[in-house]
This record gives sequence, structure tokens and C-alpha cells, in this order.
Amino acid sequence: MSVETGSGGNGVGAGRETVTAVDEIDGRPHLVVADIARDDAWIAVTESGGLALDEWA
Repeated sequence: MSVETGSGGNGVGAGRETVTAVDEIDGRPHLVVADIARDDAWIAVTESGGLALDEWA
């Protein structure tokens, strides 16, 4: 598993901290985004289903 952490820093709500990781689910890599300040606040998408940040601009 490859893990990169950091604060979302978007000012949406106090006490929230988002982290991301690439993890293997069912034998395939997935991008997982989670709010570690809350239980069950996460989402996972297949790595191929995600977009690179420069593709959003």
C-alpha cells in the first residue's frame, strides 16, 4: 500500500482532515480518500477511474 497524507485545507469544516492512499481492494488498486476525523467518512474508486489533478484544470 502506498500512503500519502495531508490536510485538505479547504476550510469546509473545522476538525476535518482528509488523507489519501492507494490500496488494493479485491486484487485491484483503488484510490481511497478519507476524513480521518469521522468514522465511516471515506470513498474508494478504482485507480483507473480517477483523474490526474492536471486533467481537472
